[in-house]
Amino acid sequence: MTQATDAAEGVLPTPSHTVGPFYGYALPFPGGGDIAPVGHPDAITVQGYVRDGAGAPLPDAVVELWGPDRDGTLPRVDGSMRRDPATGGHLGRNGVEFTGWGRVQTDANGHWYARTVRPGTRGRNAPYLSVCVFARGLLVHLFTRVYVPDGAATAHALASDPLLARLDPARRDTLVAREQGDGTYRFDIRLQGEGETVFLEFT
Repeated sequence: MTQATDAAEGVLPTPSHTVGPFYGYALPFPGGGDIAPVGHPDAITVQGYVRDGAGAPLPDAVVELWGPDRDGTLPRVDGSMRRDPATGGHLGRNGVEFTGWGRVQTDANGHWYARTVRPGTRGRNAPYLSVCVFARGLLVHLFTRVYVPDGAATAHALASDPLLARLDPARRDTLVAREQGDGTYRFDIRLQGEGETVFLEFT
């Protein structure tokens, strides 16, 4: 029995008909969210959800993070992409060095988390982590920031940060993580719609 293909409803989807690329297959690697080694004195956890324009969670988004150390210095060390010399497969982190970079995939509920070092101030900017988001339906990845509050000094820095100062207060809040205690911060990423995260364009 052959299938009729003369009507649109009779055609099965093929890869060329679906929205890609599909990032979750190859980009995540073991320990991708373990940016800071276990027990690091300046370690914090940043966690949240990636949601689409309707507020639905995205179970196959990928979030990349870059950040400086506590002194505001960007690290220049290896340790994130070790490979097994026999199989060529990824072994993950070496568990010793802070590399400043990580990549995590959201789970079935659209949730993601990463352990990193509390970022230090760089120049006139308040402490922040750089973020890149890959997701289905996005043919071009998105860039944003996670500003990490840390007491009264950071509150002053947030108020004078050059980027945040240019934004409407309601939009500004989409870039600032919420402290949850015990070194944990909540940062949700909304791709469209009400409460859409501020995304940046680099030229």
